[in-house]
Amino acid sequence: MKFTLSWLKEHLETEASLDEITTALTDLGLEVEGVENPAEQLAPFLIAHVTEAKPHPNADRLQICMVDAGDGKPVQVICGAPNARAGMKGVFAPAGAYVPGTDLLLKAGKIRGEESNGMLCSEREMGLSEDHDGIIDLPADAPVGAGFAAWKGLDDPVIEIAITPNRGDCLGVHGIARDLAARGLGRLKPFDATPVPGTYPAPIAWARAADIGDDCPYVAGRHFRGVRNGPSPDWLQKRLKAIGLRPISALVDITNLVTHDLGRPLHVFDAAKVKGETLTMAKAEGGEEILALDGRTYRLEAGMTVIVDGNGPQGIGGIMGGELSGCTEETTKVFLEAALFDPTRVAETGRKLGIDSDARYRFERGVDPASVDWAVEVAARLILELCGGEASEITRDGAQPDVTREITLNPAKLKSFGGADVPGEEAAGILERLGFKTRIADASITAVPPTWRPDIEHEHCLIEEVLRVHGFDAVPAVSLVRADGTLPQPILTLLQRRTGFAKRTLATRGMLEAVTWSFMPRAAAERFGGGDAAMQLANPISADLDAMRPSILPNLLSAARRNIDRGHADPALFEAGPAFRARGEDGQDLVVAGLRAGKTGPRHWAEAPRDVDAFDAKADVEAVLAACGAPVDKLQVSTDAPDWYHPGRSGCLRLGPKVLARFGEVHPGILRDYEIRGRVAAFEIFLEAIPEPKAKKSTDKAGAKTRPLLKASTLQPVTRDFAFLVDADVPADKILRAALGADKQLVAAAGVFDIYQGAELEGRKSVAISVTLQPVEKTLTDKEIEAVAARIVANVGKQTGASLRA
Repeated sequence: MKFTLSWLKEHLETEASLDEITTALTDLGLEVEGVENPAEQLAPFLIAHVTEAKPHPNADRLQICMVDAGDGKPVQVICGAPNARAGMKGVFAPAGAYVPGTDLLLKAGKIRGEESNGMLCSEREMGLSEDHDGIIDLPADAPVGAGFAAWKGLDDPVIEIAITPNRGDCLGVHGIARDLAARGLGRLKPFDATPVPGTYPAPIAWARAADIGDDCPYVAGRHFRGVRNGPSPDWLQKRLKAIGLRPISALVDITNLVTHDLGRPLHVFDAAKVKGETLTMAKAEGGEEILALDGRTYRLEAGMTVIVDGNGPQGIGGIMGGELSGCTEETTKVFLEAALFDPTRVAETGRKLGIDSDARYRFERGVDPASVDWAVEVAARLILELCGGEASEITRDGAQPDVTREITLNPAKLKSFGGADVPGEEAAGILERLGFKTRIADASITAVPPTWRPDIEHEHCLIEEVLRVHGFDAVPAVSLVRADGTLPQPILTLLQRRTGFAKRTLATRGMLEAVTWSFMPRAAAERFGGGDAAMQLANPISADLDAMRPSILPNLLSAARRNIDRGHADPALFEAGPAFRARGEDGQDLVVAGLRAGKTGPRHWAEAPRDVDAFDAKADVEAVLAACGAPVDKLQVSTDAPDWYHPGRSGCLRLGPKVLARFGEVHPGILRDYEIRGRVAAFEIFLEAIPEPKAKKSTDKAGAKTRPLLKASTLQPVTRDFAFLVDADVPADKILRAALGADKQLVAAAGVFDIYQGAELEGRKSVAISVTLQPVEKTLTDKEIEAVAARIVANVGKQTGASLRA
C-alpha cells in the first residue's frame, strides 16, 4: 500500500514529522517498507532563464543557449530541442547532476566543437512522463533559481507499508489515518459522504439473481448522463502517478482514487453499451468468455460471480470489469457499481483465472459492508465535479449484512495477557478512537466493533488492539521467575542436541548439508531394503516419488550425480532426517547419512589427492559419534554392512548387539545405476541407538550436577612400539583392544601405524602398534615399563592368538 505524505494529511490533521509518522506506523503493525523522497533525486534541477539562443555553427538542429540558473552567471548549454528559444524558462541540470530518465551522470564537455555545461531537460529525462518532444517550458512567473521539485510540488514523500491479511481497513489512506489518530498523532478528518440528490429515475437498475445468495448480498449504483470523460485534472493524475498507477481517464481515475483513498473498489460501465434495462449479479453457468479490461479473454467456470446484461458477462464480480462495456473518451452516459462480494468466492475466482487486481486484493481481505451506500455518494460527487452532467436516483438490490456483535473485555487481562497495565477508561478511549462503540459496566468493557473490522472476533482481539495503539514498547521487560527456584530444564531434547552436534561436526569436516524428499521411486527403495506395499504412497506428489525412503543414501546419490553433472567433481554431502522401516512412529529412525565422491581434494602441487575410501567414511562416523557422546573407544567393528555397500570395503560400528553406524564404499553396481564413476564412500549413523549418558553422581550444595575433576598428570608419558604376527583375518581393532585392556591404569592410548602382508608370511600379517603409558603417581622405572609391556604382549596373544614378531 502506497500513499504520499500530503495525501495522508488530507485525512489527518497533524504536525507530526515524517519520521514520527513512519515510526508510529510500524509500531501500530503497519510496517513501513520504504519511503521514497523524489525531492532528493530532483534536488539539482533548477528553474532557469534562457537569456540567449543562437544556431550551432557546426550542426543545423542544435542551438547554443546561455542559461541563467539564478546566480547571475549564465552558462553555455548545447540544446537540440525544437522549442528551445531565448526568453523562455525551463529546467536546468548542471554538470555533475544525475538524470534519472536516461540514467546518465552529466559531465561538462564539447558537442560538435562547442562547450556544453549542463542540460535543459524534458519530462522524460526527469522521469516525470514519456514526453520527449521538447524541453519543459515553464510559465513566465516561475522563480529563476528555485528548485524545480519544490516549485512543482514534486517533493512529496511516498510511503509504502505492508498490510497483513486481517487489516483490509488500512487498504485506504483514510483507514491508515484513523490508526495514526488513535495513536495520538493528530485528528482524523471525516470524509464527505453527504447524499447527492438524483434528478431523474435510473434507466438501468441493479438486480441480483435468485441463487446469488451471499456471493453478492448487496449492490447499489446510479446512472449519469451528459458527462465528459476527458483527462483527469493534474492533481488527480499526480496522486495516482505517485503510487505507481497510470492515469487513464477522469471516470476510471475516480474509481482508482476512491479505491486507494477510502479502500472502496468501484466500477463504471458505459451505459450506452449496456444491453437491456438491468445489470444482474449472477453465477456463471460455465464456459462463458469475457474480454476483461486487461486485454485478456477469460473462460469462466460454473459458480463464478459475474455481472451480466443482455449481451452476457460484462464483469467478473469483485475482480475486473469487461472491455466491451468499459468507458472511453466518447462516453457520455455512465452506470456506477458499488457492491459487496464474498471474500472466499473472490479469492477462489481470482486464483483460478490468474487475475491480480486492486479490487480483488481488497475484496478478498474484507471490504466495509457499510461502504456500499456512502461510496455511491462519494463517487457521484467526484463524477459531477470532474466530468459534469447529472446523476440519477440510486438503484439498489439486496441488503447490507448485519455484522453487529458485542465483545466483552476484562481490563485486568491487558496486564495478565499483554503485560501492560492500561486503565479501563484509557482502553475504552483507544477503542473508541478506532471506531468501536464502548460502554463500561461492572469493571468490564463491552465493545461493538465497527463494520470495517471483520477481523475482531474475541476478547484477545481487543487486547491486541489496545496494546498496539498503547504501544508495545510501553510493555515493561520483566524477568521470568520460577516459583520453585530451580534452574530451567534444557529446551532441546538430547536427540535434538545430538542432531545439532552431528550437523556441526560434518560441516566442519568440509561436508555440505542437503535437504531431500522423504520419498523416492519404488525401484530405488527396493535396492536399499524397502519398497514393500506398506510403505507405498496412496497419493504421491509425483509418479516417480511413490515410496517412503528406507535410507537417505539413494537421495544423496542422486544429489551427488546432479552436482557432478554440473561440474562439482568431488561432492561431499550429508543429511539428517528420518528413514522409514514400517508404518507408525516406531517404524522410523533418525539417521545422519553422508557420502564423499571422487577424490579427497583438488589437485595440489605438494600432495596428490587420492580416491575416497571406507576409512574416510569411518573417520566421519567416529567424529560424529564422539561429538554425540558415544563411547567410541568401546565400539566393535563388524563386517555385516548391508548389500548396498561394497562387501569387502565396509563395516558396522556396534556397541554390543546395537548397530550405531554403518559405513564403507558404495557397491559398484549401485554406482552404475546412478551413473557415478569412481568411488563413493558413505555412512549412516543411527542417533537413537547411541546410549544416553549416565547420570553424574557428583552434586554441589544446591543439589545441581557438576563436572568431575580434571585429572591431568604432570608426569611424562612413555611410548612403546610392538609388532605382532597374527592371522590375516584378525582385525587390527581386536589387537588394539587387547593392548588397551592389559593395564587400564597405565595404558592411555594405542594406535596402529603399520600393517605388512607378504608372501613369506603365509596367511599371516604383521601389525605394528604404538602404545602410550601415562604414569599418574610416580615416574615409571625400566622394570615397571617392561612389566607392563609383558602384560600387553600376553593379553594380545591371549585375545587374538598373536605373537611378538622377532
